[in-house]
Amino acid sequence: MGAMLAWGYWGIFLLMMLENVIPPVPSEAIMGIAGIGAARGRFDPALLVLVGTLGTVIGNLFWWEIGRRLGYERLQPFVARWGRWLTVEWHDVERFKGYFDRWGGPTIFVFRFMPFGRTIISLPAGLMRMPFWRFCAYTAAGSAIWNAALVGVGYGLGHAVEEIDRFVTPAILICVGAMLVFYVWRVLTWKPRETA
Repeated sequence: MGAMLAWGYWGIFLLMMLENVIPPVPSEAIMGIAGIGAARGRFDPALLVLVGTLGTVIGNLFWWEIGRRLGYERLQPFVARWGRWLTVEWHDVERFKGYFDRWGGPTIFVFRFMPFGRTIISLPAGLMRMPFWRFCAYTAAGSAIWNAALVGVGYGLGHAVEEIDRFVTPAILICVGAMLVFYVWRVLTWKPRETA
């Protein structure tokens, strides 16, 4: 914690950017600890939210750009070959494209509050060619609220954050385990649609 606080705002920015490219440390820990630093007078809470949100948006642009360069059309051979393991068919991809064209912005906003989902959602946003400014606006809006909440929790609870982390980490692991069980069940029970 001391090392992260010593890095200052640049350290928060870089960690939040990296958290969205290759998640080394979850945003909950980064912004929560930064909130503790704010409670100790080391940071301005509003500036923390701004810096954390900028790092989040820039980090997510990495995956958005990869998706945009690929384009969802290039997924067709991949889905044809690996659809069994992804439990999708091309029809599902096209249906998702229609959904994302209509509801992509609110979906990105909501995913900003989900562990793992907040990074993953950037790739389909790029694949479905969501416009740059729309992607940035929804990512920034959701991230700012999430980061403000984390800074607020860190600020309000101070040293108790370490105690809370004892419960948060197992809860996240349980959620990941449940998702893996659901995935295995889905693969085992999935059947492709009958084509006429």
